[in-house]
Amino acid sequence: MKLYYSPGACSVGIHVLLEEIGAPYQAQLVNLKEGAQHKPEFTGVNPKSKVPTLEREDGSILTEYPAIAFWLASRFPTARLMPSGMEAQARALELTDYCVATLHMQGFSRMFRPVNFAPSEADHEAVKKRGEEIFAKGLGLLDKALNGNDYLVGDFSFADSALFYVSFWWNGRLGKELPANVAGHYARMKARPSVQRVMAAEGLA
Repeated sequence: MKLYYSPGACSVGIHVLLEEIGAPYQAQLVNLKEGAQHKPEFTGVNPKSKVPTLEREDGSILTEYPAIAFWLASRFPTARLMPSGMEAQARALELTDYCVATLHMQGFSRMFRPVNFAPSEADHEAVKKRGEEIFAKGLGLLDKALNGNDYLVGDFSFADSALFYVSFWWNGRLGKELPANVAGHYARMKARPSVQRVMAAEGLA
């Protein structure tokens, strides 16, 4: 397998899952800051120009965070990344998608790419503020989901990798305080050897 990633991007969560699995894989850097995602070398692999992108053992390409996370959990059952039972699996997908589609795409994207939401520079501060509100509200809902639990759906699962990366963005990159339960989850994630290896490999430690 080959993971196309950019240091500190959402692909860090998939990187963690690959370390949890322990199967052989390559990590291929895509420098988003230099626009490598738009160059033919990468668009020939993923025309969506985004990470994470996973090249599987048969050479086929899988994109989109929830799909990659779910496939990895299904493909490598001994890693125990997939919750047991349909209800828990649905909840794990629900929480993963919420982290990606709402906190990331609606919240964080407004904070860091306001021009995508309002071409007028005069509106950018309002867009950023709205993004922060969306992100903070999402963290509050995830905090309730964690109430009394170490991880989102019982034991550690693929969903926890998504909460990890948005927590890293909020606390590790922006220095903002996490709600108590999410902060506890973030600390537990940072203590996992898989996370420590990924953070070191991506230069984030």
